[in-house]
Amino acid sequence: MKKAVLLNADISQVVASLGHTDRIVIADAGLPIPATTQRIDLALTHGVPEFLQVFSVVTDEMQVEHAVLAEEIKQHNPDLHESLIGQLKRLEQQQGNTITLEYVSHQAFKQQTQTTRAVIRSGECSPYANIILCAGVTF
Repeated sequence: MKKAVLLNADISQVVASLGHTDRIVIADAGLPIPATTQRIDLALTHGVPEFLQVFSVVTDEMQVEHAVLAEEIKQHNPDLHESLIGQLKRLEQQQGNTITLEYVSHQAFKQQTQTTRAVIRSGECSPYANIILCAGVTF
């Protein structure tokens, strides 16, 4: 049995297969997922699992160098935005690198999901609780 934090086989496989600059999405329950993109659906019911729980576990396994958020999260979900920024800063310290953060319109965000390796769907039911994570390297 795997000893690391991440036990989900589908997510483990995706993270293990990422190369430098490959991207994945952690999404709320409502984000449309392109039919051509791998869907890893963790949603059980409203709020389970929470977006930040999924983010925390995925980033325990994934080296991140860049992240993309919808600009709208600042106005429509400021508490989650603040918590997420705090988690990104802690992740920078753990990884020993700077994570660049980019904001785009929600429409542009949805377009970018079409070229990601996978979308991990949480049970989060709050607005704009989505992030694109770009893989870095550990060396």
